[in-house]
Amino acid sequence: MALPVQDQAKYWGIAAAVFALALWFLGDVMLPFVLGGAVAYFLDPVADRLERMGCSRAAATAIITVFAILIFVLLVLLVLPSLVQQSISLFNTVPDLFNDLRTFLTGKFPDLMDENSTLYQSLIQVGDTIKSKGGELLNTLLSSAMSIINVVMLLVIVPVVAFYLLYDWDNMVAKIDDLLPRDHAPVVRRVAGEIDQTLASFIRGMGTVCLILGSYYAVALMLVGLQFGLVVGFVAGALTFIPYVGAFVGGMLAIGLALFQFWGDWLSIGLVAGIFVLGQVAEGNVLTPKLVGSSVGLHPVWLIFALSVFGTLFGFVGMLVAVPVAAALGVIARFGIENYKDGRLYRGHSGTDK
Repeated sequence: MALPVQDQAKYWGIAAAVFALALWFLGDVMLPFVLGGAVAYFLDPVADRLERMGCSRAAATAIITVFAILIFVLLVLLVLPSLVQQSISLFNTVPDLFNDLRTFLTGKFPDLMDENSTLYQSLIQVGDTIKSKGGELLNTLLSSAMSIINVVMLLVIVPVVAFYLLYDWDNMVAKIDDLLPRDHAPVVRRVAGEIDQTLASFIRGMGTVCLILGSYYAVALMLVGLQFGLVVGFVAGALTFIPYVGAFVGGMLAIGLALFQFWGDWLSIGLVAGIFVLGQVAEGNVLTPKLVGSSVGLHPVWLIFALSVFGTLFGFVGMLVAVPVAAALGVIARFGIENYKDGRLYRGHSGTDK
């Protein structure tokens, strides 16, 4: 006999509370395992494809691991040093950019930039603060990042967790399916399938879009000669999964740097702006419709809200789980609405739509 609705709500509420408490108290510890699980989930279709081609699960996992190691080594040797160098150079150049801005405003708006004006004093204060506190701030950020995201754990534990989860993925899914309440197993499978489809469309699709756009922005900006183009492309690509944020942040950063570097060379500034306009056109009309699809069901506002809430409550780990949780809640909400419209509360005593 199925449990009453009140008891089911109580048990599911307890499970949600335990999940939230685990994120709250064990967020930093769970980070490598969340990342490993995300990598395994991302690569599971590749392993399934290799199995259909005749490979065993172990062989498929080994092939994927070898290719992942090769790609990681290439990134470390070719991309990472330039990215780190440009990031450090950009940070060190910020005080000079403020001095250039002050000089520009002084030349163009002498009355506005009077030494006794508020704007002039503010720019002086900002520049002095960056010069005096910049190094300290950078060291603080690095030490904080080292304490929260242990590099050794990420480089060692994440690949190991991803390897074992990828190898046992189908077995884990089968065991979880075997534990489902028999009365509700068909409904749970249906809802879980819709959640998986939503996540697959969004995470795998948006991951590919982020990679394509990040590479495009970085290469295009470096070709037009923009300093720190690799950093700008990396930032814009990484933030693309948040609707409009990647293009806005990357575009403002790139155009701001271009104004200082190419002032007077309006063709180069226009090329930098055109790169982001073209990227947005390609994303909105080609990449996102083809790779993500229109049936994901994650509204941009809902996604931004979930990222903000989970990031504030649970930190970096919260941001990682925000998208899966948002997708799951969206599917559950649509399931609840569907059942509500089939029920008597919506249809009334006549049992027909009004």
